[in-house]
Amino acid sequence: MTELIDRGTPHDDVDTVLARLDAPLASAMRTQRAVRRLLPDPVDDRIVLGLLELALKAPTGSNGQNWEFVVVKDPATKARLAARYREAWKLYGGVARHVTGDDEAMGKVVGAVEWQVEHFEELPVLVVACLRGARVPLLPVPPAVASSFYGSIYPSVQNLLLGARAVGLGASLITLPLWSTVAARRALGLPVSVTPCCVVPLGWPRGRYGPTTRKPVGDVVHLDRYGNRPWRDGG
Repeated sequence: MTELIDRGTPHDDVDTVLARLDAPLASAMRTQRAVRRLLPDPVDDRIVLGLLELALKAPTGSNGQNWEFVVVKDPATKARLAARYREAWKLYGGVARHVTGDDEAMGKVVGAVEWQVEHFEELPVLVVACLRGARVPLLPVPPAVASSFYGSIYPSVQNLLLGARAVGLGASLITLPLWSTVAARRALGLPVSVTPCCVVPLGWPRGRYGPTTRKPVGDVVHLDRYGNRPWRDGG
């Protein structure tokens, strides 16, 4: 199989890029991370559509296949979404900085988000993942209701993210540009029957994919009841 390279560049041949989708799945999973700093260079439509074809292989509730994807490349539409992103970040960013404090690792994460907010219009491709059908009501409902609704879109988004990693593109899952569903619908021309769920910016990464740091599996896995961790510390 084709080896999974560390990152792609705008100069890569399209067929070469798509061939990287044959890379081992586990390799993409082990090195996947949110990549927010992207080059403004265009991404060929064939690459984007190839990744979306993989997104469509994901399961949906009752096999409804009720996804819709809006690929945004128009500068004016990007600008409208960017304005909403900045409005939301004014509220969320201050809190994030306060909570981060002197945590250097988290400071880098917040810094990457701030870069994305400031350069949002420059990102070459935005994929807005949407769902057809009734949205979760605003009235108090059990969490399972929301999970049931959004569970039909996030498996496909993960396919998209893994595919992007495999071909060497940078990608991240964000929701703040959709802070106002009404404004998002207007910007994208969505009918009321289609709900925007998240945005995945795609582009060639400015830096390299670094190693990911995660907790040991035994620290987060419980057997039968919460708190029972028989596999902790290698047990």
